[in-house]
Amino acid sequence: MSVSTAAADQTLCAPLPILGRDVTVPLVTGGEVTYAALDYAASAPALQRVWDDVAAYAPYYGSVHRGAGYLSQLSTDLFENARRTVAEFLDCRGDDQVVFTRSTTDSLNLLAAALPADCQVFVFETEHHASLLPWKDAHVTYLNAPRTPQEAVTALERALAARDPHGPALVCVTGASNVTGELWPVRELAAAAHTHGARIVLDAAQLAPHHPVSVRDLDVDWVAFSGHKLYAPFGSGVLAGRADWLREAEPYLAGGGASRKVTRRVDGDVDVEWHESAARHEAGSPNVIGAYSIASACKALTEAGFDTLVAREEQLIGAVRAGLAEVPEVRVLSLFGDDAPRVGVISFVVEGWNSSHFAAALSAEYGIGVRDGLFCAHPLLRTLLGSDPQTQGECGAPEAAPGEKSLNAIRVSFGAGTPDEHVERFVRAVKELVRDGAKWNYRTEDGRCVPAV
Repeated sequence: MSVSTAAADQTLCAPLPILGRDVTVPLVTGGEVTYAALDYAASAPALQRVWDDVAAYAPYYGSVHRGAGYLSQLSTDLFENARRTVAEFLDCRGDDQVVFTRSTTDSLNLLAAALPADCQVFVFETEHHASLLPWKDAHVTYLNAPRTPQEAVTALERALAARDPHGPALVCVTGASNVTGELWPVRELAAAAHTHGARIVLDAAQLAPHHPVSVRDLDVDWVAFSGHKLYAPFGSGVLAGRADWLREAEPYLAGGGASRKVTRRVDGDVDVEWHESAARHEAGSPNVIGAYSIASACKALTEAGFDTLVAREEQLIGAVRAGLAEVPEVRVLSLFGDDAPRVGVISFVVEGWNSSHFAAALSAEYGIGVRDGLFCAHPLLRTLLGSDPQTQGECGAPEAAPGEKSLNAIRVSFGAGTPDEHVERFVRAVKELVRDGAKWNYRTEDGRCVPAV
């Protein structure tokens, strides 16, 4: 099988250059092989362009916003220009704010802290924990896993119609599942939310690296995503969207940068006047390099062209799915069915294998890095695997009996930097492992399945 042997009229661009593309790793069976990074959904490799941009800026690094020196002023301009670049990348509205955070998780927790009093939150159980768990201080309605996009819209409409129409409400939804890769009907869910007087926040952690995200076109109120999934390292993220709830909330963190004016009162206490801009929720010295790396990645993806990137990724998706379909023991996990549009994220289980054992063999014997487990989406995996809600989901030993600490799956994920050979090697490895078994013995160590020494 060759991904590159598609019809001549579908000749596509080469993968974008990434950092570490020539790294070799040892195999337990002897020798070395170029590492196949197929865990993009957890953290994508940094684009070489991003790394080069950061390296070029690093000697000029300086404090931001309050320095009079040249390097401080240069760094401040770079930081604020990064904010504008992200706003353009997301096609934000003119009065939207772009707040730099640490991650998608941090962004959604920030928004949760900014919710108005008595806000009702509606979230599907299918969400990643980053968008499932932050709403503990609100009135939360958890919606069951839908089995079609239309069922998702209908379920949300029904739940919103039954809510108290006089209070504020927020819907939180993913753009693309971090488990199945399936695209969610964001535009339709946003329309349903707004029809019933609610707002909506889009978890775009898995969507933004693969597809263009337009705040205006999708008509969402906020978007959250992480730099490390967008080919940008350094622990940074974004929350972008409407300013009013953010402006009216107490600062996410109290400290320098968030405060405009602090005065000591006669009684000994202090009065604080907080910024109303994005700085209100960016207290402390910001992660300038992290913000710059996100902006660099946004530019690189935009210049490469999402039409081209999406078309090539769809070829890779087709190759993986076709290869897995040739193995009867493999069951690919899906909510919406085989025909649902998706990004390069595919989870599956293999009959007769503990998923941790299978993933360990892919790494140790083929130099392929995938993910195994429940992918921080436990309720969704339990639904897809048909398990009892109380079934344990820890990493199990290869010899674990069915159901004994073995509730887990394997996830392969890829994107703009994935070479054809990595996908071809993965499909070949799956077929060989299922047909011939592992060539090595494995054991469980600290909850992980590892080669036995």
